[in-house]
Amino acid sequence: MPYIKIYIHLVFSTLHRKPLLPSPALRNKVWKHIKENAAGKGIFVDMVNGFADHCHCLISLSSNQTIEKVVQLIKGESSFWINKNNLTSEKFQWQDEYFAVSVSESMIDHVRNYIKNQEKHHAQKSFSDEYIEFMEKYNFKNAAL
Repeated sequence: MPYIKIYIHLVFSTLHRKPLLPSPALRNKVWKHIKENAAGKGIFVDMVNGFADHCHCLISLSSNQTIEKVVQLIKGESSFWINKNNLTSEKFQWQDEYFAVSVSESMIDHVRNYIKNQEKHHAQKSFSDEYIEFMEKYNFKNAAL
């Protein structure tokens, strides 16, 4: 039996970064659903949170999972669920692009706190600014998140 611990910080936004998740109550409902649905599919979501126009997840991959498949399951199913339950004023979609970066064991608590404090964080900084920071920090080129 393999013993694997691979943490990924995943970030994805709503289509065109529209603020379709405006209230904390709605966001909490969506984040709770993402975590519960992922668990039912064998995806370990350690932490999920975000803001009106994006989502952060700290996930741990198992030996039979790829980032691409996990992201597809999380984004696709949550988008379907939001629309099925008419939770937004217009059709909901996540943007195709996403960030996914590995997280070392020594940084797990830091990333958890960062994700946990999204409300406070975005009271001072827009997702556009956060996006630019991610681009620079992780040396991404030509991303269009």
